[in-house]
Amino acid sequence: MEELVSDTAVAPSDIDQLNELITRVREYNPQVDEALIRRAYEYSARMHAQQKRKSGEPYVTHPLNVALIAAQLKLDVPSIVTSLLHDVVEDTEASLVEIEQLFGPEIAHLVDGVTKVSKISFSSREEKQAENFRKMIIAMGRDIRVVLIKLADRLHNMRTLDSMPPDRQEEISRETLEIYAPIAHRLGIYWLKSELEDNAFRYVNPVAYSTLKSYVAKTRNEREQYIKAVIEILARRLAEAGVKAEVTGRPKHFYSINRKMEEEEIGFDQIYDLIAFRIIVATVRECYEALGVVHANWKPVPGRFKDYIALPKINMYQSLHTTVIGPRGQRMEVQIRTREMHRVAEEGIAAHWTYKEGADDHHEGETERFAWLRRLIEWQQNLKDPQEFLSTVKADLFPEEVFVFTPKGDVLDFPEGSTVIDFAYRIHSQVGHHLVGARVNGRMVPLRYRLTSGDTVEVITSERQTPGKDWLNHVATARAKSRIRQWLRSQQAERSRELGISLLNNELEPLGLSVAEMRTQHRFDAILKDFSHRDVDGLLAAVGYGLTTPAQVLAKLLNAEELKLYRAAKQPPVASPSQASKERSAREARRAAENAVVVSGLGDVMVRFARCCNPLPGEAITGFITRGRGVTVHLVGCPQALIADPQRRVPVVWKDGDEAPRPIRLEVLCVDQPGLLAAMTKAIASAGVNISTAEVKTTGADRRALSIFELSVKNASQLSGVMHSLATIDGVMRVSRLGHVNGHRS
Repeated sequence: MEELVSDTAVAPSDIDQLNELITRVREYNPQVDEALIRRAYEYSARMHAQQKRKSGEPYVTHPLNVALIAAQLKLDVPSIVTSLLHDVVEDTEASLVEIEQLFGPEIAHLVDGVTKVSKISFSSREEKQAENFRKMIIAMGRDIRVVLIKLADRLHNMRTLDSMPPDRQEEISRETLEIYAPIAHRLGIYWLKSELEDNAFRYVNPVAYSTLKSYVAKTRNEREQYIKAVIEILARRLAEAGVKAEVTGRPKHFYSINRKMEEEEIGFDQIYDLIAFRIIVATVRECYEALGVVHANWKPVPGRFKDYIALPKINMYQSLHTTVIGPRGQRMEVQIRTREMHRVAEEGIAAHWTYKEGADDHHEGETERFAWLRRLIEWQQNLKDPQEFLSTVKADLFPEEVFVFTPKGDVLDFPEGSTVIDFAYRIHSQVGHHLVGARVNGRMVPLRYRLTSGDTVEVITSERQTPGKDWLNHVATARAKSRIRQWLRSQQAERSRELGISLLNNELEPLGLSVAEMRTQHRFDAILKDFSHRDVDGLLAAVGYGLTTPAQVLAKLLNAEELKLYRAAKQPPVASPSQASKERSAREARRAAENAVVVSGLGDVMVRFARCCNPLPGEAITGFITRGRGVTVHLVGCPQALIADPQRRVPVVWKDGDEAPRPIRLEVLCVDQPGLLAAMTKAIASAGVNISTAEVKTTGADRRALSIFELSVKNASQLSGVMHSLATIDGVMRVSRLGHVNGHRS
């Protein structure tokens, strides 16, 4: 959805783009209902007439451009119409009932699926974003066209992001990289994925983007000559071998180049395979013949050959990938595929469908092609916490796959980095819970063993085994993570129930009463509604969690005589001077923590910050009630927070004006050269940030240095400024924050 600016301007009368849209659709759908598309455009223009985009353009230019992108995706007429109408229900007075009356139930269904209006009241922007993504996944399961229209919507917004304020540019771009680009990748629409990534990269890391763009521009002429020379050589050698082929070359897009630099920790001058060559032939047999020609002429790089023809990607992508040492000693990537494979690679899911106008079940066969989509639907059903769902999907969205075999010879695909624990949970949750070991290719391996393509895996279970918290450090799939977290939470709930019983029994002991006795007498049943619990176990667990105090329960549970005896027994003794001093120190510590954040819905409560993610003012945070330690504040998405029961979550926000410095650690990878450390410390000092400690290590052979700084920063904005200043220093290759969310460097 585009953010709006109210205005009285009407939609433009120029309909050149509308005519272009109809022409594009007619190219792949000669039976296009032109009148329906024009009617949808006119309705959209009328409903958005008083709205403008942030850029000042009439708002209707946005849905029209979304429809043009949908036509580029070769979507059917209902999808084109939905693209024109996708914001009218959310941003105008239009209703779904009116849409159905004017355009029919199918289009109303699609508009409803794309509409981002949420009727649930969320406690934070992050939670709303997570829930919206969950809804998108559900909509994908019902009709894949919904997410394709969403992708077209996001692509046009990314193309026109200049008019948004910088903070929104970065926020939207990060969401694009984390969610939308991976979905485009999984759907196999690579041109859309690449454009989303490059547009987002421009705002997420503007310094790296502009530097890389400048470097690529400087070497453009040399690169074009190289491409031409290699194409001529490839075409000649293939013809000599009797393989009729079309050979093309193209530069890789900026985001993929930058990601390669980060992964391999290399500079611009060390990036050699900026170019990918593509060989398109007629048959599968010719693909392998062409591969033989390539390898016969240039030495292949070990470990860089992928056969996606024999083992297609989950999105049905097929191709041979190899990297060779080409002319002038430069690495170059070569992709080999048939024309049909190329069509699938270019069009993605659109290459698999043939929509029948008016059919009710046209999408069912297509969604069945995508096993990953069924898994997403399963996750959203099992993960009730929207933030955990979003975090889980982001972690599992579309990494490189490995293919392993069951003892029966069935092939299963897993994300790269998966272990035998992931394999066990793929078989069944109970197999995962009771996993004690595994045999891979006939030999015993530890649970942390990482799967590689071609492995044959046999699991060993025991009823005595149960998941450990450390298992989360050794799994890569969403299914395994969610099942382990669910089990850990169930154990937490059981321990909390037992603790709640213990706490209440301690309070009841002076009265000669117990929880067991009062449960037998059904005395708890009468107070369940007072505490909004369905059963007694839930109430007891709430006491163990700290959500409800024993005193609050007993105030409702005891009769007048029992309550009088209870209060008399609870009279506190006179505190000694040393005890009073300790209590005063505790109060002062609590007040200091409370000066930083506001905890919603709770009164006087102790607050502390989680060491696992070290949140800073300005970053999205969430709070969790802990046993006896008040509220612990985590970054939204922190894995330690995701393990905790969502029922213990409490909204927290930063207090305005909090300037208390907090420790964070930065890691800087740079060239080992004189004066660079001085330049870095000067940049940090210039930002008004104090360096607590600094540690520098040199790697020797490759002339690199790794510096770790512990800094005291006031907020996320100040940290961002420091990281940006360090990144712009000549010779600095990477700036990372340590101890951040998911343990990743940011």
